[in-house]
Amino acid sequence: MKKRERHHLLQELIRENVIEKQEEFVRMLEERGIEVTQATISRDIKELQLVKVPSQTGGYQYSLPPDIQYDTSIKLERLFKDAFVSVDTQDCFLLIRTIPGNAFALGSLIDSSNFESVFGAISGDDTVFIICRSPEEAVQLKNHFIQLI
Repeated sequence: MKKRERHHLLQELIRENVIEKQEEFVRMLEERGIEVTQATISRDIKELQLVKVPSQTGGYQYSLPPDIQYDTSIKLERLFKDAFVSVDTQDCFLLIRTIPGNAFALGSLIDSSNFESVFGAISGDDTVFIICRSPEEAVQLKNHFIQLI
């Protein structure tokens, strides 16, 4: 399982379950046929910036950070409307230009949106460079982003 898919699954597990220990993540993933170590879960927790909050049982449970709990698609749409300058494709590549200072946030939102067609994204001050899995997916993603404007 790819890291992005595992992260998405961990976020889903947190929304649906009370999880107090890393071992519970490991067990839940193993129940789904996914082999993972506690060390991997520990790294995932750091990357996802999970936090522990008081639970109803008196202990502490993992929770998504407050900004991730909001729908990323709404944030993505808002940022496109506020900061979009242009978008273009060539082969498997997508290049988005923004108002200076906005590309890093846009790239981060694109990464956290878990688009299946996105292989990876690199952000600068006013440019997001996206590598898609195919030229067709690059065009589809471009059209999706244009619809957000």
